[in-house]
Amino acid sequence: MSAALDGVTVLDLSEWIAGPYASKLFADAGADVIKVERPGGDPSRGVGPFPGGTPHREKSGTFFYFNTGKRSVVLDLKRAEARDAFLRLVDGADIVLESFRPGVLERLGVGWERIHARKPEVALVSLAPFGQDSPYRDYKLTDLTLFGMCGEMYSMGVAEAEPMKMYGTAALVQCGAAAAAAAMGALTVSETQGLGQHVDLALADLQFNGTDRRQATEIGNQFSGRMTLRASGGAFLILSGVYHCADGYVLFVSANQHLDRVRAMLGHPAWLDDPKWDDPALQFDPDVIGEFDAYFMPWCLDRTKREIWALAREHRVLCGPLFTVEELYADEHFRGRGLFTALDHPDVGRVEVPGRAVLMGATPWRISRPAPRLGEHTREVLTEAGLGGGEVEALIASGAAS
Repeated sequence: MSAALDGVTVLDLSEWIAGPYASKLFADAGADVIKVERPGGDPSRGVGPFPGGTPHREKSGTFFYFNTGKRSVVLDLKRAEARDAFLRLVDGADIVLESFRPGVLERLGVGWERIHARKPEVALVSLAPFGQDSPYRDYKLTDLTLFGMCGEMYSMGVAEAEPMKMYGTAALVQCGAAAAAAAMGALTVSETQGLGQHVDLALADLQFNGTDRRQATEIGNQFSGRMTLRASGGAFLILSGVYHCADGYVLFVSANQHLDRVRAMLGHPAWLDDPKWDDPALQFDPDVIGEFDAYFMPWCLDRTKREIWALAREHRVLCGPLFTVEELYADEHFRGRGLFTALDHPDVGRVEVPGRAVLMGATPWRISRPAPRLGEHTREVLTEAGLGGGEVEALIASGAAS
């Protein structure tokens, strides 16, 4: 059975997280993704975790996950002969994806005008912190500053402490998913109209327009001037937020809207018969929240997260356990759904990684190969692009390729 993007070729110049995640989604859907790396490789090869804690450019957990299914070519685009080889690769590409600082491709002589002249129907997707033409175009972003400037950081955490960000590189991953959608739009236009486009994507815009509560809070602020603030103790209203239980934590969401279900879940305790708990105005009162928690916390602490989760599902209370990474990895539901897939890598060995992002029945997802070694496919890819064996070896001998 063929995959959704069989026959599509992505020339991936991007580095780190957002761009590689976008191209990984293409690879997972069947596209041939050729990762063009600088000498020394994508800097994410130097970012852990590493097996045993020992850094190794072929064993980076970060690089491994975000680059499965790709082929690696090393080209030093500062050299004319490497740029010529790159343009040969453009001839066979449907999408070129890059994440250099604005203006870098142009200074190298392989910017949009050169690519478009070479192959008018190919799409160039550029990812930069603030886009190609913004007054902030030369500013840098990390996941922390990205989420702080454009995310929901100001309302995450408790009022008594500093604001918090989402874990790891979640903001950049979200940007990568959005970039993949934009690239698919450009590919559709290319295939249906024969028109190549330069898609200018700003990470700041992608994060600011994301779905993590920002649109609601933006609209609320425009209409009423209201700011969503961090709550004292972490709870805005009764039975809302993270609660400690016997073996970890559980999260309740909007349970105050269905206190009849909560009463049933708790076994109809007498203290919950007081009508004040149903008063919408009192539900936001910090003293009332504290009183509710004083009753509710002992119930939580006597039960495990799975026991609470089961009772919540039984009584239709919106609740979820907060699993550790180890618990997620061993979870029977995820195992049964085939979330994880095993890959064999010559340096790392056999590794299980998170699998499909979406489930498509007619065009199944797959990881065709593990993350590539640096330059593993240089000869293979350049030969496929029409370079003769002597040309390829000359490029490698000169240091323009490896």
